[in-house]
Parts: sequence; structure tokens; C-alpha cells
Amino acid sequence: MGLELLPVNNEDIVRLKKDMQEAFQKGAAKEFAGLEEEILPEKDIDESLSKKGAVAYKAVENDQLLGGAIVVIDKTTQHNHLDFLYVKYGIQSKGIGQKLWREIEKRHPDTKVWETYTPYFEKRNIHFYINRLGFRAVEFFNPHHKNPNIPDDMIGADYFFRFEKTMG
Repeated sequence: MGLELLPVNNEDIVRLKKDMQEAFQKGAAKEFAGLEEEILPEKDIDESLSKKGAVAYKAVENDQLLGGAIVVIDKTTQHNHLDFLYVKYGIQSKGIGQKLWREIEKRHPDTKVWETYTPYFEKRNIHFYINRLGFRAVEFFNPHHKNPNIPDDMIGADYFFRFEKTMG
């Protein structure tokens, strides 16, 4: 059986948050020696889950949770947003993220544009979005061009990329 993309239910949410936080934390720790600050607070995940149009998915194979994503769907404009996508720490670089994303695209075929953000230090993410999924970098936020949607106290907040993928 291959990877299945399933909606997240209430029983999954605690584990999904924990796994997502671990993946983000360990990814950032590779870039910042001695990092003690929490990279992805639970409140940020909760905020994403509470947005109008938010849909949370889990990627499962052989009853194992491999990763997940939170997307925000705007049925009017079909300009949709990927808030979070993660693959469980320790099993990255096996094509799971690509499969997960392809399934999300299949679930939302009316999408005109997908948008997402990633910090400059996440080289793996930049490679993943551009070279694996076909997104393009459309904006680079920095101290001279700030993103008002990113809190100043967030690690790497001064340097973020905005990506878009036009569908069809």
C-alpha cells in the first residue's frame, strides 16, 4: 500500500503537532548551533488550524504517520496557501514530502495559485519547493523589505522567501 493522505482528526492532532514541532526544531538546530528557542510554537500551529478554509492532512503508510500539512483554501479566489508541510524527523529525503504534496494538489484541482513562505536558512526547503515541487521564489523579505505577517521575534524573521506555484 502506498502513501495515503487523510484528514487529521481530533485524536491525531497532538501527535501531529509534536512531530511537526520536532521536524522544524531539528531542521533549524542544524543551522544554528546551540539553538534553544522554540522554532514552531504550538500557538502558531493552532492559529493556522483556526484560519477560515484551513484543512489539515496526515500522510500515512502502513499505519505509520509519516508527515502532514496544513493548507488554507480560498474557494472564491482559488489562491491557496500552504501554511505548514513536514516529514517526520529521521525519514526525510525519501520522496515522502513530494508524494504528500502531489496528493494535496490532487485534492485541490481548482487551485489557480499556491503560495508558501520559508526562512532563508532552510536550504532543504528552498531546494524542495523550487527543484522538486515547481514553485518559484517571487519575493525576498529582508530588513529593507519586511513582511508585515511575520513577527519580528521569530528566528530568521528578517530573511524569508515567498514562493508561488501557478497551476494549469
